[in-house]
Amino acid sequence: MNRTETIEAVRLDSRGVWIDGRPRTLLCASLFYFRLPREQWRERLDQVRASGYTCVDVYLPWNFHELAPGRWSFEGRRDVAAFLDLAQEAGLYVIARPGPYICSEWDGGALPAWLGLDPELRVRQNEPRYLEQVTAWFDQVLPLLAERQYPANGPVIMVQLENELDFFDCADRTGYVTSLRDTALRHGITVPLIACSGQGDLAGATGDADGVVPACNFYPDDDSPDIEAEVRRYAGLVAERGVPLLVTETNRRHRTLRRLLASGAKLIAPYLQSSGWNFGYTPSTGNWGRPGNFMSHGYDFGGYVTSTGVQRPEFAEAQVFARVVEVWGDRLALAVPGAPDTEVACDFPTSSALGALDLPEGGRLVAVPHLGTEPGTAVVRGVPVAVVPGSCPLMAVDVPLRPWGMDATLTLASADLVAAADGVLVFSSDVPVTVVLDGQRSEIPVSERRTVAGVTLVVLPSADAARLRTVDPDGTVRLGEAPHRPDKRAPTAVDQVRRRTDTPPEQPAGRHDLPPTLESLGVYRGRGAYRTTTDLTGVDELLLTGAADIVDLSVAGRTHPPIAGFGATRRLDVREVTGSVAVEAVVEIWGHTNFDDARLPALRLGALRGLGTLWKVRETTDVSALWTVHGHWAGALAPTRVLGGWSSTRVGVPVTYGRTVHSPTPSALHLRGVVEPLRVSVDDGAPETVHTENPWVLLPSGTHQVSVTLPHHPSGLGLRAELLALDAVRDWSCAVQDDESLTAFADRSGRTEEVRLPLALKPGEEAWLDVDLPASPSPDGYLVRLDATQVRVTGWAGGECVGRVWAGDRPDFSGGDPDALWVPPGWPGLTLFVQGLEGRDTPEIRTLRLGGPTG
Repeated sequence: MNRTETIEAVRLDSRGVWIDGRPRTLLCASLFYFRLPREQWRERLDQVRASGYTCVDVYLPWNFHELAPGRWSFEGRRDVAAFLDLAQEAGLYVIARPGPYICSEWDGGALPAWLGLDPELRVRQNEPRYLEQVTAWFDQVLPLLAERQYPANGPVIMVQLENELDFFDCADRTGYVTSLRDTALRHGITVPLIACSGQGDLAGATGDADGVVPACNFYPDDDSPDIEAEVRRYAGLVAERGVPLLVTETNRRHRTLRRLLASGAKLIAPYLQSSGWNFGYTPSTGNWGRPGNFMSHGYDFGGYVTSTGVQRPEFAEAQVFARVVEVWGDRLALAVPGAPDTEVACDFPTSSALGALDLPEGGRLVAVPHLGTEPGTAVVRGVPVAVVPGSCPLMAVDVPLRPWGMDATLTLASADLVAAADGVLVFSSDVPVTVVLDGQRSEIPVSERRTVAGVTLVVLPSADAARLRTVDPDGTVRLGEAPHRPDKRAPTAVDQVRRRTDTPPEQPAGRHDLPPTLESLGVYRGRGAYRTTTDLTGVDELLLTGAADIVDLSVAGRTHPPIAGFGATRRLDVREVTGSVAVEAVVEIWGHTNFDDARLPALRLGALRGLGTLWKVRETTDVSALWTVHGHWAGALAPTRVLGGWSSTRVGVPVTYGRTVHSPTPSALHLRGVVEPLRVSVDDGAPETVHTENPWVLLPSGTHQVSVTLPHHPSGLGLRAELLALDAVRDWSCAVQDDESLTAFADRSGRTEEVRLPLALKPGEEAWLDVDLPASPSPDGYLVRLDATQVRVTGWAGGECVGRVWAGDRPDFSGGDPDALWVPPGWPGLTLFVQGLEGRDTPEIRTLRLGGPTG
């Protein structure tokens, strides 16, 4: 049974999206309740509706609602049912995305951290242990969605299963997605079920499971001339499956969104138009680019509303675009992408194949993107017209006006049509508009009107078109209110704080031979301390393996710079210390990885957090020589060469080098000079990949046959190999502070002493500071910025963690502003937990600045 053919209230077919029997073009903004203060839900929803968008998509993060195994919360900021009800009151449709995996640069992609404690459980697979956990989540959340489906009791018009599964190595996609589908059907989900592809693999995203509609996420270069060609291809592919092109994620820029529309998209959902904030210990790690990027607490990719609720100029672009979609209505919703328009010539950079939509009652809409920066001219059907740089007008060509009660044909209009009725056509443009109506050509300046062939033509500047409300029969336009202007006041400097004289208690977590993971100690977000005493006599070097994710390590009172290697092996120089010394490591969970990155162990999806294993290096031996070479040569005997030293004309062909290594203790093989990934196998076991980010292989004690396979690369720098004999540091005592206990401490009052900034700290020193916010609260809250060096600061207000800032030497960050904390309006108090870090500068907070949302 094809479910898309049986649903009446919400139906999908090859022509488009149908709601209540009417075709619709849906503009959808991502809006996430879990990244907003509950007090702002209605305001943010109303903002989206004011933008002209008619839909929001919302993830439902599993680990935001299951706080610990079997402990569920759907209250306060977790009351997703209340959020959905507000969306309905705002007049918005909802596409609900309950995962179980959501990505979203969220802690673990929303998969609970404790799933990784079961070595037999395999996430995002058709595997019983995992599906049992998923079913428990779906049993909680799907009834909430089923009760709020359109049209009966709520706004939900689609439910997305999983998220970009085509990025993940799922062994049985069909079985996995079918299981999710069956659970959704069992809970009474009747609206369309969709699954989005992240890189165009429709079968990889849906498993081709019956009744699951493929959708596409596109993130092109906004300036690429080839967007239309790519999108048209997918519009054709999904049409063959009998469904429309649903773009469930894409860029924010409306020039690009217009190009998607003109290429056949029926749902356009830019991610992330309405930004938010990662409160608590919820950002992810492992985002794009270099492995180990941290996601900032400000979750903002430049959409039309900032993390603090301020409207950007793109908001007005949204309103104009929504006007265009509304005025063309059913004709646009049923339009089909036609052949690329070849009757347009441009003197500016533009698309390689202009998108054009054939309207069902005749005529076309042609999208003409200006990809340059200088004013330009396009010649359309032999008529020169002005085009604004950075714009993409949807030009009407040969369109009959009968549907609007006008007996005429719009041969050409060089700008967006934003209103049409009662003999009036209103266009939006910041340059004069050329109109050819029933053969009569006219050029109308901005903010003026003309009457041509009995039709009144009005041109509004785009800023006014964004606020257009109604049009009178004589062409008089009525505008809405001007947009809200953010608080522009100068930041307030804070130079006095109160330092607490007590510190939060640690929860003892036992003694352990080797350091356990924090999750095994019951900490899924928060931090833990590992302490031991060990003899370093004769030891010059320590080796840290498997550490994740932020490790502050101290040996004999000497603090090392923070380690954020996510499992990458680290060598530590300890030649300055000897004898029996204290070792302490504090490990903080910034977040679990939201993506499956095989380059580092702790960036694999489901990887756990903790210190890893600390080893004493007893001996280092160079093993670069005496490798036998296996591959393409004459003769039966294998030659002996240095690692990577075989010479051949067959560049790029894999060559395997083998060698026997021996160590009476556990050891680590270090391959120096790795550029391209290598394959390493030990004792004929399954090969593992070694990368430049972590060129190490751990070996148990004994004698081993090691094989290294790499493409022949004669112009490479060469490889060296060394074997480190290891002795594990043992007998660790552990103590933990989870995020809930830290928040409870921050929220209570304690004894304090006045401190005037600047405040200098020693590396490894910690301080708790209470900050008095101004008595007159800002209507937009406060952005708190630190003038500081070599500190990591966590802030709390209103009983919640508002985020963390890392000043000084730090890893790469992605997302929004990593250098500010936001205290939402109405959230009282501000408490800061400050950690001094080893680095190039002295740890110090010089001052705090409290500013408005743009401060």
